[in-house]
Amino acid sequence: MGLDIYAEEMISHYEHPHNKRKMEKPSVELHENNPLCGDDITVYCLVEGNVVRDVSFDGDGCAISIGTASMLTDFAKGKGLDEIEKMNFDTIKELIGIDPGPARIKCATLALKTLKGCAFLYQHKEIDKATKEL
Repeated sequence: MGLDIYAEEMISHYEHPHNKRKMEKPSVELHENNPLCGDDITVYCLVEGNVVRDVSFDGDGCAISIGTASMLTDFAKGKGLDEIEKMNFDTIKELIGIDPGPARIKCATLALKTLKGCAFLYQHKEIDKATKEL
């Protein structure tokens, strides 16, 4: 696929985000922001048996931030917490189909940082250095 198709998908997810809602009774939730761009997101996870049964997000941000959050929440449903913990920037690049470049990397990884933080918090683990640096 060409980059235009990936860009179109990103814009579609930004304009019509999947899973963008506050969850009523999540197992865990976490708020993060990107002060450089103004992105602000809260991720909500419903966890059963160490598996993400439902995940949603709420907040505001740029097209890359919201589009990635939409795609990531679709992707994360049904994944084990151990799988979530192992996700990284390469996961995001593969998921969104483009490398956002150094200027937009924090926009693209904000949802992942927040989702991974939820996985660590739910298990009462300290958030690892790689996740904090996303």
